[in-house]
Amino acid sequence: MITERKPKNIFTQGPIAPSFIADSIQKHNTKTNIGGHSIFLGQVRADVIEGNTVKAIEYTAYEEMALEKMHVIREEIFAKYPLVCMHVHHSLGKIAAGEICLFVFTSSAHRKAAIEACNEIVERLKAELPIWGKEVFEDESYQWKENK
Repeated sequence: MITERKPKNIFTQGPIAPSFIADSIQKHNTKTNIGGHSIFLGQVRADVIEGNTVKAIEYTAYEEMALEKMHVIREEIFAKYPLVCMHVHHSLGKIAAGEICLFVFTSSAHRKAAIEACNEIVERLKAELPIWGKEVFEDESYQWKENK
């Protein structure tokens, strides 16, 4: 029996708390069919651009479109890799330098699938989802961030 997955809300207001990440990992210890996890954490950097230091990134998104696109990516990743679980969380709002803004967590029976799926998810969401980051500098000026 194939169960159809529904779009999941990937957005979190504010930074992603380390305790949330730890709890997410801990909840998987009862799933004994998992042999490997891969985790990507995106953290806001205090880049210095033309002498001005980034103190935060303010994330906005076209949420409805982003959730629909993430659902497509999710389905394609589950079709391509033998995953047991996939979790994606992206911050919205102002995230200070040093805080976590992206948490991608994949689990599989074997490490290779978990690692490759996690990497592909990160690259695709950076390239395909309508999420924008405005770099806010210490002097309160800002510029729109380029996804790299």
